[in-house]
Amino acid sequence: MQDYIRQRVLEISRHIIENGATVRQTAAKFGVSKSTVHKDVTERLPRINKELTEKVRNILDKNKAERHLRGGEATRKKYREENEES
Repeated sequence: MQDYIRQRVLEISRHIIENGATVRQTAAKFGVSKSTVHKDVTERLPRINKELTEKVRNILDKNKAERHLRGGEATRKKYREENEES
């Protein structure tokens, strides 16, 4: 694995852990695709650091479990704003 990829994997992992960030938020921050973030934390990170892998996995699992709530809130906000404009 090239050094710059290894460094990115570790930076992405630290960002997710420190901020509880989603894959989408992390991808936007680092200027990479969601697929790249996902591959970094599911395939590359386990080869680099098992302890970080477990921490990142826990956060991503939590985010996945909560995503329907965030989606519902975004929809509610969208329609609330549309109604206020009318």
